[in-house]
Amino acid sequence: MAALRLAVRRANTSISAARIFAPSPSFSERQSRRSYHAPLKEMDFVVNENYDFQKHYAKLENQNGPSTDADTVRFLVEAMGKFGEEVLLPLNEVADKQGCTRKGPHEVKTPDGFKDAYQQFIEGGWMGLSYPEKWGGQGLPQSLSILTSEIIATANWTWGMFPGLSRGCINTLLAHGTDELKERYVPKLVTGEWTGTMCLTEPQCGSDLAQVRTKAVPQENGTYKITGTKIFISCGEHDMADNIMHCVLARLPDAPEGTRGISLFLVPKHKVDANGAVSKDFNNVGVGRIEDKMGCHGSPTCELNFDDAEGYLIGTPNRGLNHMFTFINTSRLGTAIQGLAASELAFQNSLWYAKERLSMRSLTGTKNPDGPADAIIDHPDVKRMVLSMKAYSEGARAMIYECAMLSDEMTEAEVNGDQKQWKAIDDRMGFLTPILKGFLTEVGVAAANTGIQVYGGHGYIKSNKQEQVLRDVRIAPVWEGTTGIQALDLLARKVMLQKLKPIHAHLGEVYKYAFDLARQGGGTNLRKHALTLLAHCAEWQYLTYRIAGKAMKDKDAIGIAGVDYLMYAGYVQMAYHWLKMEVAAEKALLSDEKLHDDEFYKTKIQTAEFYYENLLPNTRSHKVKMLAPVSSVMDMPKGNISFDH
Repeated sequence: MAALRLAVRRANTSISAARIFAPSPSFSERQSRRSYHAPLKEMDFVVNENYDFQKHYAKLENQNGPSTDADTVRFLVEAMGKFGEEVLLPLNEVADKQGCTRKGPHEVKTPDGFKDAYQQFIEGGWMGLSYPEKWGGQGLPQSLSILTSEIIATANWTWGMFPGLSRGCINTLLAHGTDELKERYVPKLVTGEWTGTMCLTEPQCGSDLAQVRTKAVPQENGTYKITGTKIFISCGEHDMADNIMHCVLARLPDAPEGTRGISLFLVPKHKVDANGAVSKDFNNVGVGRIEDKMGCHGSPTCELNFDDAEGYLIGTPNRGLNHMFTFINTSRLGTAIQGLAASELAFQNSLWYAKERLSMRSLTGTKNPDGPADAIIDHPDVKRMVLSMKAYSEGARAMIYECAMLSDEMTEAEVNGDQKQWKAIDDRMGFLTPILKGFLTEVGVAAANTGIQVYGGHGYIKSNKQEQVLRDVRIAPVWEGTTGIQALDLLARKVMLQKLKPIHAHLGEVYKYAFDLARQGGGTNLRKHALTLLAHCAEWQYLTYRIAGKAMKDKDAIGIAGVDYLMYAGYVQMAYHWLKMEVAAEKALLSDEKLHDDEFYKTKIQTAEFYYENLLPNTRSHKVKMLAPVSSVMDMPKGNISFDH
């Protein structure tokens, strides 16, 4: 850990100097570099002023938290920012144009530069940043990996999928694998020498995993022969690592029907012996094809065929889906980051253009007297769109970083053997995860779409790089469970089946924060926003009871309300975080030890006002739609939906 910290410290000394003494870029230089710059000030604000990560880290005795000071965090984030901007970002457009190429059943070529970038990544120790030193990691808090993942995701989402999936594989093995499996496979996954995948979907089933048909036949030596076809397997075959570990759902011969009969297996691309030696022979896992997709061209989406491939049981027989949720929830938080990344990238791509594109004169008078027209950002509609992307991005960052801290606390509780605390945090994460995954990916798509609108016709042109943001993020509300699936998870499983306990616990915390703030007053808009948040929380609770009452008569009421309920929850949760950021900004303005200048904090307060007045009102339409009569949707016979088809 000390070596990595020293290397980062040295690297960032040169970064800072280069930024300070660099000449001002010309318009053409700005245009060529415009796609992404790590938002270091914004990240620093959330980490140090909104949440006080240092106070949080001081409690993490088992994750080197007390020694992870503010300088270390900044150095790590700046170093990843440099890697993202200088290495990953240039490959994003290359990957979109080139895509991946299937060379044979055991060979897929990734875009030019991907493999070299991955080597730099693993040589820097980034893969193991937040994993225990016992397994070859740096032993730092989990949240640091989430912070650096934001930069990777925004600079080049598809490249980041390779290490992102490996994290899910590592987490699953550490949580459910035998000591033998951990010893044999985890160290090289942690170093990044090997990568991991998640193999759930089959041709006949997507989210409905009760239909899984892949078979697992026990062998006398304790292994299993895995046979079946899995589709839509991200990074299922590639040339970036020496071996690939597939986490595969399959059925044992005597397994019961449905999801209760699914087990989880680890199936390597190449077999590994007890000494860690990798066989040159393939383990009967082949790629049948890679999909031709709308976006995310840099990651190969594979059809994998398992033909008596040797696999190893992970965890308990017939409990595979439960075990796989460790992987799934890792991926869902990662997909929430994809929503943040799209919002941030669309915002950054649009901002420079809106400032420099001239068109017509402002409604309130000339703003650019020396030019033929005013900048389009001087027009209210364009400025509203730019501020919407900004508010979504900054709100999403605060929401995700909260869960990053919860991940740290969950790890600490697990190491300490505090099952009660671990369960409490797990329940809270379980409630928040579908909101983050569902809501943030939906607003990420909305932001990407808005970014194109800012450009007008130029947004539809590939060379301006804005349309790629939409194509890449459009999958986010679909994979790892569609928004509809997330809504059912939130409303049916997390709220209704638990007799409203999770929402009462969550809103209790929000009520207390907002009520205390409303009572104290302070700030131009703080009290007003606190009262607005209180009203929305009360309405959220009321709507939950209304839906519960309707569902007692007709369970389809859950399905009718689900997505709008999730979106309502997302807007209120983001409002809660914007109120917290507004409080932090007000506090900083009164402080003599500011991290940023006054204009930064004033802008944060103005953005909070924008969110409360322009985006939070979207809850009005969601309220109406979630209470729509079930009959308005379900009474039309299927045969009457079209008389031509």
